[in-house]
Amino acid sequence: MKVIITGAAGQLGQAFRHLAPAEIGAAPLELIATSRSGGDGTIPLDLADAAACRALVQEHRPDWLINAGAYTAVDKAESEVELAQAVNAAAPAVFAEALQATGGRLLQVSTDFVFNGAQGSPYRPDQPVDPLGVYGASKAVGEAAAAEVLEAGRLCILRTSWVYGPVGKNFLLTMLRLMREREQLGVVADQVGCPTATAGLARACLAVLEHGVSGVHHWSDAGAASWYDFAVAIAEQGQAAGLLEKPARINPITTAEYPTPAQRPSYSLLECTGTRQLLQRPPLHWREALRQVIGDVVA
Repeated sequence: MKVIITGAAGQLGQAFRHLAPAEIGAAPLELIATSRSGGDGTIPLDLADAAACRALVQEHRPDWLINAGAYTAVDKAESEVELAQAVNAAAPAVFAEALQATGGRLLQVSTDFVFNGAQGSPYRPDQPVDPLGVYGASKAVGEAAAAEVLEAGRLCILRTSWVYGPVGKNFLLTMLRLMREREQLGVVADQVGCPTATAGLARACLAVLEHGVSGVHHWSDAGAASWYDFAVAIAEQGQAAGLLEKPARINPITTAEYPTPAQRPSYSLLECTGTRQLLQRPPLHWREALRQVIGDVVA
């Protein structure tokens, strides 16, 4: 099975490459990794370059393309609208068009930010999207554009939330750094979702390929948390693992007390029960996933 993964230098991309087996099903896995700058065994690919995206598929003709690359700077997207649209909306459309011609399938990794967070209960995969900002809107357009082009059975959209891991730029590593530098921190307590560790998300992507899954699905770790809850758990587990000598005091604050250029959903929990059953992946609570990731940071 020939698989292209974009964003291979990012959090999810690195986790996927680390966990990728020699075979998927009974087929040997040939993994072609791309990243914006290249290096570390990856092919250079700028997702904002539509011609390069099309040429990549035409040259390699993969069985699957996992589009794990994205423009994820949520606040910066408000002022870099064209770039966010090119990466998050146009690239999936180009991939879909090229794969439709070559016979391949697309796994499009998406986000909880396609929802407005107003309903106060977990979002099902079949619910209509209603993003609040440029980032969420660009990802929603990418989903729709791919779905418009690829025939049924050849597109899987996998939405996830609050992704973090032992490498890259994420909330966990930022909190660990700030807790070493400061005596106290204010962390937003009125936005609720679920942290998702990259290792579990990468395994979910592998399961999509193994089972040939199509349609729209949701994947996150189990449970629910606010950013404040997540930060408190990081402090507790970070100290227990020896990463923090004396963690900072964590103070809960409101979204209004921490204004940002982009509006964020106040409740973006994803309903993942059906996806877990389909992929045959049991739920892992986010606190246990966090313990495992912190173990990788220590190692």
